[in-house]
Amino acid sequence: MKKIISISILTLVIVGGLVFSFTQFNNDKIASNEIKTETSNKSKQKPLSAEEIKAELKKWEASPDGMAFKKWEASPAGQKVYAAEAKIMQSIKNSTAMEAVVTSLSLPPGSRLGFGMMIAIEGEEYILSFGIEQTGKNSLNLQREFDLLRKLKVNDKISLKSKNVSHAPKYAYPIVSGDYVEREGEVMYKRTPRKGGC
Repeated sequence: MKKIISISILTLVIVGGLVFSFTQFNNDKIASNEIKTETSNKSKQKPLSAEEIKAELKKWEASPDGMAFKKWEASPAGQKVYAAEAKIMQSIKNSTAMEAVVTSLSLPPGSRLGFGMMIAIEGEEYILSFGIEQTGKNSLNLQREFDLLRKLKVNDKISLKSKNVSHAPKYAYPIVSGDYVEREGEVMYKRTPRKGGC
């Protein structure tokens, strides 16, 4: 009799455990599907139309940040940055080489642009930014590339290519993204395209 009760209890425990596991599995599966559906719905959102972009821009321009930016654009400091950008815009668009001189090995105080330096191109100063340095196992090659750039000295002449120049009111200079840097025929840096990118 005791054996029959023990077997019955054991059977109930096993069956109960299986039912619980199955229920938990189904709940996890449902939750997983909901997350996937939510993610795919977010990624399926259609891009904004030209009118919607215009409306968003107007809304931003009316915000305190937008008004401060417009004020900076119209200021002598903003106009100076735009004029310096205009000087190199053709080279940026065509990704052609620009001759530059290193003027400082550090960026302006308070910069949050990662690793970079100050350079002069045709008498105008620019921030040359290479982005945030990565740390850890996968960053060894990147650190080596930046180490080559660390060999540069003030007044070194370099040739560089970039596909992007930007600006921000925080900085008194245009920000040039460093894609390729060479000194006296030696490649100091060449941006590695990100995986899955163009």
